[in-house]
Amino acid sequence: MDAIVTTSLTRRFGEFTAVEHVNLSVAPGQFYGFLGPNGAGKSTTIKMLTGLLAPTEGSMQILGLDVATHLVDVKRQIGVVPEGMALFGRLTGSEFLNFAGRMYGLDRDTAAQRTAEVLDFMELSAQPKTLVTDYSHGMQKKLAMAAAVIHGPKVLFLDEPFEGVDAVASGTLKAMLQRMIARGVTIFLTSHVLEIVERLCSHVGIINKGRLVAQGSLDELRSGVGAAEGKMSLEELFLQTVGGPRNAVQELSWLG
Repeated sequence: MDAIVTTSLTRRFGEFTAVEHVNLSVAPGQFYGFLGPNGAGKSTTIKMLTGLLAPTEGSMQILGLDVATHLVDVKRQIGVVPEGMALFGRLTGSEFLNFAGRMYGLDRDTAAQRTAEVLDFMELSAQPKTLVTDYSHGMQKKLAMAAAVIHGPKVLFLDEPFEGVDAVASGTLKAMLQRMIARGVTIFLTSHVLEIVERLCSHVGIINKGRLVAQGSLDELRSGVGAAEGKMSLEELFLQTVGGPRNAVQELSWLG
């Protein structure tokens, strides 16, 4: 049984089709990178998979559960770091994580224990009375990640988790994610930093203009475009799949 499956997943906004007949298949324990240009439909897909947005057509299953009919059961078993993080700025980090743990069904003592542990792990425990609104962007990213994993999810959805995060914090997050994969957690990641995706992910899906144009392991995708094994970077593969950038420099007369 796959951890994530979509069948003809489609989302329209009026006459605009953001996601069109996408068929995803993510095995349990995979670190899956979901890539695409800006506006390709990545965040819309994650919003549908996590129950924040209803599809126009198609179906989704998470851990064998139909998202449309078992949404609460699905949400109990997933963690999400959304594009906008959705934090409560007038709480302290400890208050926010305790709240998140309780909402996921943890008892009071377990929520408090895990809050203290994850705050220490994320190096956020030095200023316990600081409000979330006064956190730096990178600190807020780490707090959002902490809230997403406090209940021990089986599937973790990450929308640009490394954006605005410094190298030290990024290393901490990567190490945590790799340990989760080693324990059998499935991770579904979107990121524009292709070097990170290439380093972390075993499988990749590429969406362009709402359509899934490639899916598989990196070696499978490389062989699909005729590349010698190990000779094409993910960036080169991505650009070849979605179409390389136009030569903008030549189109700007003052830069010629």
